[in-house]
This record gives sequence, C-alpha cells and structure tokens, in this order.
Amino acid sequence: MQTNDQSIPDKKIIPAQKLVELDGPRPRLKEFKFAIQIFFEFIKGFRTLNFVGPCITVFGSARFKEGHPYYEQARKMGQKIAELGFVTMTGGGPGIMEAANRGAYEVGGKSIGCNIQLPFEQSPNPYVHKSITFSFFFIRKVLLVKYSYAFVIMPGGFGTQDEFFETLTLVQTKIIKNFPIVVMGKDYHEPFMQWMEHMIAAGTISPEDKDFILLTDDCDEAIEHIRKYVSSYVVTPKKRFWWLFEKD
Repeated sequence: MQTNDQSIPDKKIIPAQKLVELDGPRPRLKEFKFAIQIFFEFIKGFRTLNFVGPCITVFGSARFKEGHPYYEQARKMGQKIAELGFVTMTGGGPGIMEAANRGAYEVGGKSIGCNIQLPFEQSPNPYVHKSITFSFFFIRKVLLVKYSYAFVIMPGGFGTQDEFFETLTLVQTKIIKNFPIVVMGKDYHEPFMQWMEHMIAAGTISPEDKDFILLTDDCDEAIEHIRKYVSSYVVTPKKRFWWLFEKD
C-alpha cells in the first residue's frame, strides 16, 4: 500500500479542487455543477471577447525573458500585427506572450490576454487592454481559435505544441478554413518540419496539410503570408444590446 501512496506525489502540487474535475465519474449533482461551471466560463469568454475585433493569436513559451532573441522577435510580431489592423491575442502570461502583447501595446494596437489558472509560471502580463482568466485549458483553447484569423507559433514547450497540433488538426479536417499558420524560429522548429515530411512520406498526413504553414524568421514575410489569406475578410462590428449589459 505504501508503494501506491508514493506513485502520485505530484498531485499535491495543484489544489485538490482543481484535480477532482478530471478524476473520473463522480456523483451526478457534482457532474451537473461541473457542467454549469463550464457553461458560465464559456459565457464569460464570449461576453469578454465578442466585441474586441478580429484577432491574430501568438503562442510561445512563458520562459523567455526580455532581451532574448525570441522575446524580441515576438515583440516585433505584435507591432506588425497591430499595424496590419488586427488585435494581438495571446495566452496572457509572461515570456513570448508578454512580448507579443507588449509590441502591440507600444504602437497603440489592441492587446488581449486569455490567461489560465496554473500553480506556476502563468501570471498576467501588464501589456493587455483586456484580460480574462480561465480554469480549464479546453475552454481557453476554443476561444483562442474562435476569435482568431491566423496563428503565429513561436518556440515553446508542451502547451505551445498542444495548441499548434490542435490547430493543425482543425485545419486538416476543414473545421477552420483558409487559416494561415506562421511558425517562427527556424532553428527551433526545423526538426518538426522534418518530422512533417516523414509523416507525409509515411502516408499519415497529406502534402497539402502543410500548405497553410510558413516557416520563417522574417516578420515581414510572416505578415505577408497572413495578409494573403485575411485581406478579403470583412468584419462587421457587432451591435451591443443595453439590456444584455453589453458595453465597451
């Protein structure tokens, strides 16, 4: 019995109430409350993001500090996104996320953060005009895609790769269409691009599955790739209803 107790010590890092939601079947009333919690988190997200305007989302590691080449590259991308007329959206935390938000913020562009409650690393950065914090990754990921017209993938860890692969799957399965994905950091991502060629050779993906992806270190080239797909989009401003307490 002692061996079993020692097999899950890491669970103590996160408060018990955050773990129990994903710990398998529970009493029906608790599952119903869980469903209600999910519903209200989605509604909170919809109300917060519905009027911010068309977004381009930048993903990347929380661990790169100011002065690091990837941080400065993301900062420049935030500036370019703002100059293109789009809202810069990130996961709202430090590192690459902070850099992209900061770039947009510094040139007068709109900057949005979709944060997540974590026991480490993820604290809101000061360069967002509007921020929203979620309890669940899957809700956050849905909203980061829902309001985005393109993705910029900077070097990052498991979270960044999770978001990258989910987006690739949505594009591959035509759930989202004409959706440009810019992958920045050639040295970092080159092994992944080689792996994509391996998957194409093995027949597990099709050659056209990589058509929307651009691998580059050039911010201007990245913006031109995005512009090629989004220039024809017309976004009609949403009307606010006072009786729904919708305001700026």
